Amino acid sequence: MTGNPWVLHVDLDQFIAAVEVLRRPELAGRPVIVGGRGDPAERAVVSTASYEARVFGVGSGMPLRVAARKVPDAVILPVDKDVYLAASETVMAVLRDQPGATVQVLGWDEAFVGITTADPEAYARGIQAAVLAETRLHCSVGIGDTLVRAKVATGFGKPAGIFRLTAENWLEVMGARPTRELWGIGAKVSARLAALGITTVSELAAADPAALVPEFGPKMGPWYAELGRGDGSATVDSTPWVARGHSRETTFQQDLTSPSQVESALRELVTQVLGDVAAEGRPVVGLALKVRYAPFTTKTLARKIPQTSDGADILAPHSGHRRGNRPRAAHPAAGVAGRDDHARRCAAGTHSYPRRLVRTAGAVPAFATALLGNYVFTAHGGGRRVLG
Repeated sequence: MTGNPWVLHVDLDQFIAAVEVLRRPELAGRPVIVGGRGDPAERAVVSTASYEARVFGVGSGMPLRVAARKVPDAVILPVDKDVYLAASETVMAVLRDQPGATVQVLGWDEAFVGITTADPEAYARGIQAAVLAETRLHCSVGIGDTLVRAKVATGFGKPAGIFRLTAENWLEVMGARPTRELWGIGAKVSARLAALGITTVSELAAADPAALVPEFGPKMGPWYAELGRGDGSATVDSTPWVARGHSRETTFQQDLTSPSQVESALRELVTQVLGDVAAEGRPVVGLALKVRYAPFTTKTLARKIPQTSDGADILAPHSGHRRGNRPRAAHPAAGVAGRDDHARRCAAGTHSYPRRLVRTAGAVPAFATALLGNYVFTAHGGGRRVLG
């Protein structure tokens, strides 16, 4: 194709909610919330919400019971991952079928598309039409001359629109906006930048990269300055993404209050994670444990281990009392693989869990005593991070 190289960022609009509405057309136009098992009385969080629910302040990650209070008339549905994955794969196949397209998948509902064309807007409209025709799903498209600018541009195109951000209009559009609106900068980094007197994108763009090194280090400091300018790579890489880690997570509907309950939950999660790792033929090279206690305090610890592909090495029992305080009650957490507290939530990976939670005598997984402290676990397998 002739023309200039461009990066397009394709983002499906309210993806999960839209898929559910396609399955249940009678829900069109109604506030729809998807999360957990669809029961706001249980401990779970919102996975996504339709635009009709978002106007009431419902957003991803919000406790499901809070969302239900905000929108009493909302239709609350359980998560159906297999259906969403199938829809996503269909969309990605459509993108790969576009002429001259190089596709880099970022997740279920988004991807970069590298193209060469003289009219990127026309190409973007073609993508929208093709996705809609094949899946009945709408998408927004950001156009940029770098990955960062394309990604940020998409937000200005939602819903179902197209927007272009380049070096020419970057500061005009983004300059006065807070740094937190940049892809890659969250609340914590934004606060650290503010402490340095940098609150807007234009201020970050003008910052001396060397001046950011003391706060963020020699790699991240210059990178944040580059981010402020919207600069960076313009290369779309179609190499299949390989996860650095695997994890399993479960939210307990009742707090775990005994070491035996924690041990049983972790063993189950660890076994699942080890199965995921073994299926890919990857060795485990690290463990992590993450625990959420009833007061909603989350602790995490990770540690490298000698490379092993033998699950028995990790699950091998270790007898004896563990030192530490009497186990605290654990709150039901959303998973055995992320967070656990009085075992409210437990994350599993090739790691171990808190000594406090394993204090009683008897056989406990060796992985659980491999880490120091009260934490839930995560695991790293052959270049991948394995989270419980």
